[in-house]
Amino acid sequence: MLAETKFAAEPLPSPALGEPYLLTPGPLTTAYSVKQAMLRDWGSWDGDFRAMTAEMRARLLALTGDTRDEFDCVPMQGSGSFCVEAMLGSFVPKDGKVLVLANGAYGLRAAQTMQYLGRAYTLIDKGDYLPPRGDEIAAALDADPAITHVIAIHCETSSGILNPVAEIAEAVQAKGRKLLVDSMSAFGAVALDVNDIRCEAMVSSANKCIEGVPGFGFIIARKSELEAAKGRSHSLSLDVHAQWAHMNKTGQWRYTPPTHVVAAFLEALRQHEAEGGVAGRGARYVRNRDVMVAGMRGLGFETLLKDRWLSPIIVTFFNPAHANFAFDRFYELMKDKGFIIYPGKLTVVDSFRVGCIGQMDEHVMRRVVEAAAQSLDEMGVDTAAPPAAAIAERAKLAA
Repeated sequence: MLAETKFAAEPLPSPALGEPYLLTPGPLTTAYSVKQAMLRDWGSWDGDFRAMTAEMRARLLALTGDTRDEFDCVPMQGSGSFCVEAMLGSFVPKDGKVLVLANGAYGLRAAQTMQYLGRAYTLIDKGDYLPPRGDEIAAALDADPAITHVIAIHCETSSGILNPVAEIAEAVQAKGRKLLVDSMSAFGAVALDVNDIRCEAMVSSANKCIEGVPGFGFIIARKSELEAAKGRSHSLSLDVHAQWAHMNKTGQWRYTPPTHVVAAFLEALRQHEAEGGVAGRGARYVRNRDVMVAGMRGLGFETLLKDRWLSPIIVTFFNPAHANFAFDRFYELMKDKGFIIYPGKLTVVDSFRVGCIGQMDEHVMRRVVEAAAQSLDEMGVDTAAPPAAAIAERAKLAA
């Protein structure tokens, strides 16, 4: 069982203007200063905004540990899925083949993206409970020499599982293939040091662990891969090479950038640095998870995953078996108390999710548990224990 971490920290301030806390994997609760940063208008061509873009790219690169100047950062308008599609469409040759590692909705979305791109792929689908492991990846690569790339999801937020990216990278490198990482919900809080984990490119988004607002994502890739990507993309607007070349030449985005979002993100990056970077941000999220999970288990809730695979990003809980429990009612009661939780995204069992990221600390998570206890009481639910069938299904699939 996870131990509650002792931490003598002052509580973070409540969200501005009476907003509820967003217990989701992003968009998430942001600092008031991040919101304030969006109050000014910027010209996308202006030198001040170009300087902001350059600073943002440099700060993001610093988070990767790239000391050899082998990588570059390419911001891309749109949601995280835009960036995943841009990465796959730009870095996988049209005659390449991708091994997609899936254990939830976002791995399956990567496979769907390959279908839309009309490019070859194969799939390892681990279901909702388990991560892909190095030995089975190695076996799949041995069995299919046509595979050129592997895509892995760093944190699969549909279940909350933190995948063993270092182990995956070792297996991929040993077989002479190239790894692409969807680190959408982990980058900035879970270490992804390019000196330790070999990958060709990774993607993330502004509204995740850096604690900015939605509007763009970014691709961090080896310069050699960026150069090789010229002419590969299936899309005009999602062409990573074209965006990179234009940005390096002019300092500008190719098409209208989300200027206010960039200003907010730059403020969020400065706060991220002040908190202690990846290690500091990740430590707060781990404390959030540990306090919340211990409290929810005390109410009888059961996590979908065993402790080993619980991420500090979001945690999935089985719905209680009690006849009086209805998720929609539970959701509204939690919202009335100032907390917006997340519906489940599993195919086998009924569940819901509670996020650990955003401008929240362990003091807030204790309030989350109190709100859950009060909500259960108002529903007439005296235990949050899950159905026996859900536990049996987890045991069967995780065996």
